Amino acid sequence: MRLLFVHERMGALGGAEANVLVTAEALGQRGHVVGLVHGSGPSQGEAGWREVFPERFAVDPASGHTDLARALAAFEPDLVFLHKFSDPAVLDALLASGRPVVRMVHDHDLYCMRGYKYNVLTRKICRRAASAFCVLPCGASVTRNPGAGFPLRWVSYRAKRREIEQNRNLHRLIVATDYMRTELLRNGFAPEQIEIHAPVPRAAPAAGNPSFSDRNLIVYAGQIIRGKGVDVLLESLARVAPPFKCVILGDGNQRADCERLSARLGLHGRVTFAGFVPQARIADYYRDASLAVMSSLWPEPFGATGLEAMRCGLPVVAFDAGGISEWLLDGVNGFLVPWKDRTTFAARVSTLLGDKPLARRLGENGRQVAHERFNFVAYIDGLENLFSRTAAAPAARPTELCGVTA
Repeated sequence: MRLLFVHERMGALGGAEANVLVTAEALGQRGHVVGLVHGSGPSQGEAGWREVFPERFAVDPASGHTDLARALAAFEPDLVFLHKFSDPAVLDALLASGRPVVRMVHDHDLYCMRGYKYNVLTRKICRRAASAFCVLPCGASVTRNPGAGFPLRWVSYRAKRREIEQNRNLHRLIVATDYMRTELLRNGFAPEQIEIHAPVPRAAPAAGNPSFSDRNLIVYAGQIIRGKGVDVLLESLARVAPPFKCVILGDGNQRADCERLSARLGLHGRVTFAGFVPQARIADYYRDASLAVMSSLWPEPFGATGLEAMRCGLPVVAFDAGGISEWLLDGVNGFLVPWKDRTTFAARVSTLLGDKPLARRLGENGRQVAHERFNFVAYIDGLENLFSRTAAAPAARPTELCGVTA
């Protein structure tokens, strides 16, 4: 099968990019021909992408429709695998092409004007569909600008509604969790349009068993930004009774604030900010650890860092936010803590540090859950099956099947 991937950038910058690359590589190894349509912005780590995608097509925002039409004509895909690319001209060209289109919904960008279903001021998780409420009183029309220049940018509610309507005409949408499926249903997508295939990373070589040593090492791996709740993690750790060491692996715009908070809480000597650590090295920290923590306050679409810790045999303690509860089973492979409950979070960490046989048992349970439910080979099998079904009968789109016109 000829599969044309469409993504806004070429280069490994985050979780979506990592998934695009590893998925394309695995499908190529199974005999499929993979190509890539990508945006024209700056990128990093292009060498690996050039190897995986011999046929690549850059799309300029000023001529997206024309560039994509040329790419489709040159590559002649059996199916288009769309990832993150919200340019309306590109979506229009895909819909007009007559090719079956499957989209991987990595995050909340599709239906949330802020992109993270989370109020940065109140820190409360949003459970509404996209509506006029997003403009007032939510105020999501003005949001953070992640790029250079002015720190704020304007988001058009009308453009977001149009994007949602365009995506309702795609043949299938893939999500990682039932939580994400519910969010799409809340926004008017057809149930038969949505399939769950968690985009699990390729399993690393066996890392051995964690030491669970008396060092009581706690590992946090992730960005240090407001939605990840590292400040709340620090406030929770300040309530932990047993001696411990915590290493925070990652970087972000809240790091300096969290370092100052750590000092104010008296955690100097117990909490270390190690900065960015390559993915391959994180397992080294897990080998010397007793547990992993996730403090996300925004609704995680999936939470792959917790899955990585489970694969290494560590129990996980995390807040109940988004899709985390679908892989973190309270009392089975760690502890699921009520959202933002610092006291309970500290108590669960203390329990695992004080009861190493329990920590080992929950860690082994987690390894088993990861192997049985989040297997990379099974993930690729599921995609192949979905692509075959969709390519065999692409004519009727979900909105048409439901008697709805978009």
